Amino acid sequence: MRRLKGQPRGRGLFPPPWVSTGVRGAEPVPSALGLHGRSRGGAWSPVSGFQRARPRPAHLPCAARDPWAPHRGSGAPRALQAVLLQIKNMVKLIHTLADHGDDVNCCAFSFSLLATCSLDKTIRLYSLHDFTELPHSPLKFHTYAVHCCCFSPSGHILASCSTDGTTVLWNTENGQMLAVMEQPSGSPVRVCQFSPDSRCLTSGAADGTVVLWNAQSYKLYRCGSVKDGSLVACAFSPNGSFFVTGSSCGDLTVWDDKMRCLHSEKAHDLGITCCDFSSQPVSDGEQGLQFFRLASCGQDCQVKIWIVSFTHILGFELKYKSTLSGHCAPVLACAFSHDGQMLVSGSVDKSVIVYDTNTENILHTLTQHTRYVTTCAFAPNTLLLATGSMDKTVNIWQFDLETLCQARSTEDQLKQFTEDWSEEDVSTWLCAQDLKDLVGIFKMNNIDGKELLNLTKESLADDLKIESLGLRSKVLRKIEELRTKVKSLSSGIPDEFVCPITRELMKDPVIASDGYSYEKEAIENWISKKKRTSPMTNLVLPSAVLTPNRTLKMAINRWLETHQK
Repeated sequence: MRRLKGQPRGRGLFPPPWVSTGVRGAEPVPSALGLHGRSRGGAWSPVSGFQRARPRPAHLPCAARDPWAPHRGSGAPRALQAVLLQIKNMVKLIHTLADHGDDVNCCAFSFSLLATCSLDKTIRLYSLHDFTELPHSPLKFHTYAVHCCCFSPSGHILASCSTDGTTVLWNTENGQMLAVMEQPSGSPVRVCQFSPDSRCLTSGAADGTVVLWNAQSYKLYRCGSVKDGSLVACAFSPNGSFFVTGSSCGDLTVWDDKMRCLHSEKAHDLGITCCDFSSQPVSDGEQGLQFFRLASCGQDCQVKIWIVSFTHILGFELKYKSTLSGHCAPVLACAFSHDGQMLVSGSVDKSVIVYDTNTENILHTLTQHTRYVTTCAFAPNTLLLATGSMDKTVNIWQFDLETLCQARSTEDQLKQFTEDWSEEDVSTWLCAQDLKDLVGIFKMNNIDGKELLNLTKESLADDLKIESLGLRSKVLRKIEELRTKVKSLSSGIPDEFVCPITRELMKDPVIASDGYSYEKEAIENWISKKKRTSPMTNLVLPSAVLTPNRTLKMAINRWLETHQK
């Protein structure tokens, strides 16, 4: 097997992964792990190595430490305890794999198999029937750490890439090697990803080069490179017309199927670690315009949601939508569920957070791993989730569909108890709204939940002495959002029955071309009086056509019949 020029035998090109930080019990933060696409993993950065973890301020909340801890105990209302029990039962750990001898870098699902790869230079294959390892596993060829593995859409071929500068294709039925494709530059390969039609495979390297391979002939098709940093993330759009790469410098770069650069944008200040597309389009209008959700995460501790559209006529557009809160340390992995309804993220804070993609609320936080969570992946046809970690294990989680449906509005339900919040609860809420600088002022004035809901523009300026007009406006806006949610939820109306525009129970729901349901009169007035933009995404609506949502109307009528008394 080929060894890179000047490279010592052993673990890889770079320093050993554990570097003394001078902090007892602390671990170094990977500055650009090889994470990518649908749940990818990595080792350490070929550019900047490891960075020392910055200490977390004592007042900053971290979802990994149990986001609802302030509500637990004898003081929590019984209804709230019931909601918390519902959250707990939503997902359960059904299996733990502990066969790797070193950090798990990546895990990937096919319809029948689970693949994992590691710093121990191996790839392992497991049956989804009972999670037993296949007879021809582990797969061995790579001479250094394996950073990424991914299945072809059919599941018959597995690709793996490594620090040794190669991308290898394997027959999943017998473990035979089909091809060894060497990166033209010989640089360590950090990420690989199949196109949705299985015709192409991308490989991204530490020197910033990205190669598009013909997956049938195993020959190089096109090659390109980013300006700065290592390529550590990659994801194809669901329709295969373009793909996105992420770099250790924080740039998202969009390429078409001819390897032409369509767009490049700074997404995360300290570097991207992973990106993934939702397989479900947000909208498919009459003009053939499709919107896709793209998630990215990075060393800045953030998960960001982007709306992406591309047609050969109108060109490409990438728009920032929102930032998901919850993690208090660099986020190393993110992945959408097969139906696009959930997004998970794994972090240096050792937690995995499950988000509802429609409301962007946190549904659950998993804290089973004892070291950094480096990878996460959903199965393509079932509600199975795999998470891998530097603790050398892969955890398999199963979601309960019925409980999941009930829990999707959990965070909104908890807002119902705002009036019962303590001063500490208010502090936690402020931090979650990126208003942590006001925690001291609110504590000094003994602001609890009831006082919070009664705050006005005058009281913020005169009593709390908040001088900044912009800051006062932001606080008032967040408080008004709380009041709206409390008003809706206190009436007992399910949030999915409430029009996003009027915040009232819908009587004649219709589906707009952005995929969301609205009260017919409200969305018609919106479109006629304003620019033709979506009230939810702020993007231009590709069509003004409104489709009656008969299913939702029937559900509302059934709910009304049940709750008339």
